[in-house]
Amino acid sequence: MGVAEKRLEELGITLPDMRPPIANYVPAVRTGNLLFLSGNIPAARPDGTEIRGKLGAGLSVEEGYEAARLAGINLLAVLKSTLGDLDKVKQIVKLLSMVNAAPDFIETPAVANGCSDLMGEVFGSRGKHARSAVGMASLPLNVPVEVEMVVEVED
Repeated sequence: MGVAEKRLEELGITLPDMRPPIANYVPAVRTGNLLFLSGNIPAARPDGTEIRGKLGAGLSVEEGYEAARLAGINLLAVLKSTLGDLDKVKQIVKLLSMVNAAPDFIETPAVANGCSDLMGEVFGSRGKHARSAVGMASLPLNVPVEVEMVVEVED
């Protein structure tokens, strides 16, 4: 077990099985030393429930933060499945957080922090990244957030 996976264990996080894509795409594409991960929606909570809905229209910032963290857990599952070892992550380069938001919702960065904070907790300084956090009129399956990620990897 590598350093990153030990950190997940310390955090009490078990990576879920990867969900199959719901459309015509692949979970990740590697070109050179960059790995581009497709958008991921929140994993189910440990009790099996899922977060659904729109921020600013029924969901709180705290629920959005949790949803973004759960999306980050799915991203980590894709990384693990693709690389075999999370310690091959050299740097989390960029996150794009898309937030299912009411028109007047302005706290998309606070929601996106759920995933950003997780990457820092798991990878330390290698988890610091550039980021965009944008509001969307809707997202697939009425999820509150979808996050895609670019990662620098090493063999």
